[in-house]
Amino acid sequence: MAALVKALNARIRSNPVTDYFCSTHFWGPASNFGIPVAAILDTQKSPELISGQMTGALTIYAFTFMRYSLAVTPRNYLLFACHFVNAGAQITQGYRYLDYHRWGGKEKLALVTGVDGAAANAVKSA
Repeated sequence: MAALVKALNARIRSNPVTDYFCSTHFWGPASNFGIPVAAILDTQKSPELISGQMTGALTIYAFTFMRYSLAVTPRNYLLFACHFVNAGAQITQGYRYLDYHRWGGKEKLALVTGVDGAAANAVKSA
């Protein structure tokens, strides 16, 4: 059995394409794309639900690993793309958070809807 696994591994590693698709250079970023996808989908939700601290932490995380993806050898451009998209999504969420909580978005929403944000969100989700 060990010889079979060893032969299969040698066959996978001999082809550059299958070697890449069976490596952490592919599966790490591929599985990590869930974070920016979730952030992009969250842009359709109420800004009242955004956590400013988590958005800040994820923005720093994205920029840190964008740098890391180019510092490793070989450079991991798929990881860079994942964190580039994540940084953009988190910056968008950060703007939405600041607009709602600091720059009068909550008051503007109350004037437009005639109710507070929590009531508007409850009506929207019902």
